[in-house]
Amino acid sequence: MANYKPDLSCQSKFIPIDFSQQIVPGTFEYALAHIVDNHLDLTGFDEWFCNDKGGAAAYSPSVMLKIILFAYSRGMITSRRIANACATNITFMSLSGDVQPHYTSIASFVTRMKDQITPLFTQVLMICDKEGLIGRHMFAIDGCKIKSNASKAWSGTIEELTRKEAKLRRASQRIIARHQAQDSLNEAAVEHDLKQKTKLDNSATKIATFLANNQDKIGSRGKPVKSNITDPDSAKMITSKGTIQGYNGIAINDDKHQIILQAQTWGSVGEQQTLKPAIEQLTNQLKQLGTPEALSQAKFTADSGFHSEENLKYLSTTGLDSYVADTQFRSRNPLFQNSKTYHSEQEKRRLKRSKGKPRQFNQEDFYFDSTNKTCICPAGKAMWLQSPNIEIKGKNYSRFTGYLKDCRVCPLQQQCMRKPPKATGRQVQFPHSQKVISYSDKMKVKIDSPLGRRQYSKRLGAIEPVFGNITVNKGMNKFTLRGQEKVNAQWQMYCLVHNIEKLRHSLN
Repeated sequence: MANYKPDLSCQSKFIPIDFSQQIVPGTFEYALAHIVDNHLDLTGFDEWFCNDKGGAAAYSPSVMLKIILFAYSRGMITSRRIANACATNITFMSLSGDVQPHYTSIASFVTRMKDQITPLFTQVLMICDKEGLIGRHMFAIDGCKIKSNASKAWSGTIEELTRKEAKLRRASQRIIARHQAQDSLNEAAVEHDLKQKTKLDNSATKIATFLANNQDKIGSRGKPVKSNITDPDSAKMITSKGTIQGYNGIAINDDKHQIILQAQTWGSVGEQQTLKPAIEQLTNQLKQLGTPEALSQAKFTADSGFHSEENLKYLSTTGLDSYVADTQFRSRNPLFQNSKTYHSEQEKRRLKRSKGKPRQFNQEDFYFDSTNKTCICPAGKAMWLQSPNIEIKGKNYSRFTGYLKDCRVCPLQQQCMRKPPKATGRQVQFPHSQKVISYSDKMKVKIDSPLGRRQYSKRLGAIEPVFGNITVNKGMNKFTLRGQEKVNAQWQMYCLVHNIEKLRHSLN
C-alpha cells in the first residue's frame, strides 16, 4: 500500500520573514515601491495633517499609495478588501512595512486623492519620458464605459422621478387602507407591512429631497436627460453588455509603449463633447514634459464617436495631423464591401436595434432627378416638390413629399414610415449640387486614402489594449466613489497603475 507524506497546506506555521526580500525586481510591486520611495514628491500630502504637536501619528502617504495602487493592480478596489489584505497577504505587509490601516483610513485617503492625483500622474509621466517610453509619433483617444457606485433604478428625468414619488406614496397609502379594512391581521403580517411602508416612505422622501434641490439636466440635443439620485454626475450608458449606470473614462495615449498621457471621466456628456477638453489637457501635459511642439508634429486618431463638424473644425486649428473616422467609414472600405461576414454582422446589429423590424428606406432608396427636379419613391410613385430651396444648418436642400393618398395604401409603408401617415406623406430631401465642402467631407477624402487608412489602422493597437489591461487584466472595472471629481481621481489612479506597469522592466 502506498505511503505519502501528509498535506500540511492548511496548517499555520511561524517562520522568520524578511520583508525586504519579498519585493522581487521585475515585478509591478518592485516598480511601484521604487517609484513612490525614490521619485515622487509627496510633500503635497503634508497639508492634510496638523498633528505635529498633538494627536495620533498618521499613516505615511507613501505607504498608503503603495498598498492602494498595488491592490488596484490585483483587482481589489474596495477599502475593506485592501485592509484585509494588509493583515493577511505577505506582499502587502512588505509594501506597507507591516502597517495595517483600518478600511476607513484607506477610504478617506482615496476620497481625498482628487487634490493630489494630477501632480502625481504628471511625475510618473516624466519618469516614463526619461526612460524613453513616450514616442510622440501618434496619439490615440477613446472612451471606456465603467459602472459607477450607483443603481440605475434611481435614474430618471425630473418628470419621471416625480411620477415615481407619487407612485410610492400611493403604495404606502394602500397599506394603510388595507389595515383599516382588515382589523384581524396577525402581528407578523402587520409587522411586515409596517416595514414595507417605512421602506416606501423613505424612498419617496429621498426622491422628494432630490427634486427640491435639482432641475433637469439638458443633453447635447437640447432635451432633458436622466439624472441619478445616488450619483447625479453619473449617467445611463449603453454598452455591448447592456445598459449601465456609470461614467465614460476618456484617455489619450502614445502609441510607442501605450503610455496614457491624459485621463478624465465624464457622465452625461456625449463623447463628442469630450474631445476638445481632452486635447487641451494633452497640450498642458506636453508642456510640462518640455515638448509643447510635439502636438504639431504628431498624428492623432479617433473613432467615429468623436466625429462631428465642430470637432473637426477645432482639430484644424491645433496643428494635429488628425484621422477621425465617421460612421460610414467601414462601409466605404473596399475590404468590407465584399465581406459577407461584415454585412451579416451589420444586419444582426440592425435587427437587434430595430427589434426585428425591416430596414427603413433612406435617401439613397429614392430616385432624384436633379435636372428636372423630380423624385420617385421606392414604390414607384411620383412625389411633389414641397420646397425647392430650404436651408438647414447652412446647407440648401430640395424637399419632396409623397401624396397622402398613395402613402396610406402603400404596401411598403412599414419600411418607409415609422408611423402610419395622418396629415402628410413621406418626406425626403436632397442637397443641392453646389454644396460647400465641409470639414467632414475633407476628412472623408483624407481617411479614405491609402495613407489615411494605413494611419487609422494603427489606432486599434494603440488604445484598445489599454482599456483591456485596465478593466479585464487588472479587474479595475467599477468605480467605488461618487461624484465626478472623486471618480475622475480614481480613474487617473487606474491609469497610473497602467503606466507604472509599463515601467517595471525599466527599473530593475
